Amino acid sequence: MAAEDNPILVVDDDAASRHLLARTLTAAGYVCAVAGSGEEALERVRRQPPSLLLLDYDMPDVDGAAVLRQLRADPLPEIAQVPTIMLTGHGGEESEVHCLEAGADDFVTKPIHPAVLKARIETQLRLRSMRDQVVKQNEQLQEWRQSLEEDLAAAQRTQRSLIPQRPPALPGWEVAAFYRPVIQVGGDIYDWLRMRDGRVLFWIADATGHGAAAALLTTLAKLLFHHASVENDAPAEIMRAVDRDFRSILGARSFMTAMCVALDSQSGKATVVGAGHPPLLVARRDGATESIPSESPPLGLVTASDFRETPVQLGAGDLFLLYTDGLYATARSSQRRLTPDHLAQRLHTTPGDAQALLQLLLRDAVPEGNGDAPADDIAAMAVRRQNGAH
Repeated sequence: MAAEDNPILVVDDDAASRHLLARTLTAAGYVCAVAGSGEEALERVRRQPPSLLLLDYDMPDVDGAAVLRQLRADPLPEIAQVPTIMLTGHGGEESEVHCLEAGADDFVTKPIHPAVLKARIETQLRLRSMRDQVVKQNEQLQEWRQSLEEDLAAAQRTQRSLIPQRPPALPGWEVAAFYRPVIQVGGDIYDWLRMRDGRVLFWIADATGHGAAAALLTTLAKLLFHHASVENDAPAEIMRAVDRDFRSILGARSFMTAMCVALDSQSGKATVVGAGHPPLLVARRDGATESIPSESPPLGLVTASDFRETPVQLGAGDLFLLYTDGLYATARSSQRRLTPDHLAQRLHTTPGDAQALLQLLLRDAVPEGNGDAPADDIAAMAVRRQNGAH
């Protein structure tokens, strides 16, 4: 293994020894440089780090051990990590220990056998090459990671623009929502739309997978729900249109669960349609709780699914909760899992408004202070008819 750009530096205070070593290595195909003292060796290494250092242990003034200790303490990795073979005239274990304690990678005992020296040099140059490859791969990995983080940050900004940042202006109603992905982006999305007949369509969807791929599906979901709400009057028709278009685009290779609630804010009448999604929970003012399950398979999974509407009447103080199954997953390190029954109980044990309820549910799913991330994307939307509303 020739060292063309960076020579092997032979350091020995004995002129005859260092020139003999240099001639031997040159004949073997190596490029060599020489230094006659520890001071000269330090100066040469700092000016141009060699590919390998052959360093005599016994030298006057600054010996091999002192030279190596200074090099190993250098802040520049290319200097501190120069492979070094110590040359010593002292045999035995004690000499070996001294060489290694000084920071040598290997040692050769004088008189030097050329074949042994060549084998030791080849080993150290091969190890250096492997280390350089690892360093290069780590640098490339760091560049890839930085690029990925920049892409995820851009995707995060895009997805946040798709998710409503403020609740709709709906007199007599409280609307609160939150979204917490596992990483910067995720597969959950929710929105509210004004239907052609004046009702408000609250919808939520959970695409398969996590990360950027799932986030792309949420972008598609928002587009499909928007177009479907423009062209259709009933929530079942909207869901049917989304299902048809989703399947035609992706060909059953992906699917998503979804649920929507079409709400007449004046009368409190609502219509629920679910597609493979966790049940809608309704908390009544009198303490009763209702669960309205999905009656259709997930969107994009089955050809020509049948979507059924379930009516529900919301009175003053009543609340409904749309959410994704991330609330069930809880934190990664937790052994406790939330259940629909637990969520239903929470709807009646939280004083205050809809936002306070959602904050409590999020704390249940991912307790504060333990540094955990959620095991799944979490999205939820709570809609409450205020007391005194008619």
